[in-house]
Amino acid sequence: MEPVDPGGSAEPTPAHGLTYDARSPGSSTATGLGRAVTDVPVGKEAYEVRRFWGRLGLPGLVDVHTHFMPERVLHKVWDYFDALGPLTGGLEWPITYRKEEAERTALLREFGVRSFTAMLYPHKPGMARWLNGWAADFARRTPDCLHTATLYPEPGVEAYVQEAVEAGARVFKAHVQVGEYDPANELLQRAWGLLAEAGTPVVIHCGSGPAPGKYTGPGPIAQVLARHPRLRLVVAHLGMPEYEDFLGLAEGYREVRLDTTMAFTDFAEGFMPFPQRALPRLSDLGDRILLGSDFPNIPYPYVHQLNALERLGLGEEWLRAVCHDNAAGLFGL
Repeated sequence: MEPVDPGGSAEPTPAHGLTYDARSPGSSTATGLGRAVTDVPVGKEAYEVRRFWGRLGLPGLVDVHTHFMPERVLHKVWDYFDALGPLTGGLEWPITYRKEEAERTALLREFGVRSFTAMLYPHKPGMARWLNGWAADFARRTPDCLHTATLYPEPGVEAYVQEAVEAGARVFKAHVQVGEYDPANELLQRAWGLLAEAGTPVVIHCGSGPAPGKYTGPGPIAQVLARHPRLRLVVAHLGMPEYEDFLGLAEGYREVRLDTTMAFTDFAEGFMPFPQRALPRLSDLGDRILLGSDFPNIPYPYVHQLNALERLGLGEEWLRAVCHDNAAGLFGL
């Protein structure tokens, strides 16, 4: 497909021979749970995504929360969603972008996502180093993916975190809910310190959505920050549903950021709505909010996340920062 001029006023013809009225921005009517993938054809959605960031005068998007992992691991994740596993809150969760790896990377590029991540995570000891090896190889063959690594509270964690940083890892993923571990576990303290010293961001799922875990919520991660105040934490999903508590952590620690993953979408608003009273705080933290999507594991089209952010009404400057500039500055893009 030839790139679409996102700022053009003509009516371009995206892939699949479909045409769209460029005068009606954000024309997707996709909402949350239950909409089929075919409701928004790929060609049309790519045009809508490009038009979104083109209207903002951006060179594209930076998405800090996308999932790439070994295919057999990812398929097990999809099987878990299909089975309505307890960590999904028992919600029906159709995977919109159930495609092969090459198709998924091509689709992000078609959307105009300049940089993305390979959020991968272990659920038991002995997995993290192996996942890090896979992620390093994926980053080598996928230059627009920020080299991602992960960790788990186990003997040797400091060593393999150091190895990953030295190998060029630019972001780590931690998943307190799935891993069922206390982020303040003493086994992790030297690893957190190493990452704080290196300035390597950590995207961490530590909120209690979509289902709570033994160590989710603001308390355990607040203990980590008290010991490592310079740790560059990016709280996934805006800390859903403890939004206000995690906004408070960002207000208290300069290096704490939050990603938008699934927040404000019709799907998330249906069971864990963002409190309207907190919107001014979200606006004030506009330099530390980063675009995240959870692609490909989302039950709605990608463009819906962007439309959900726009309808907050926080302005174009806020959107430009969130959808590109904040992450570009954090990662030196």
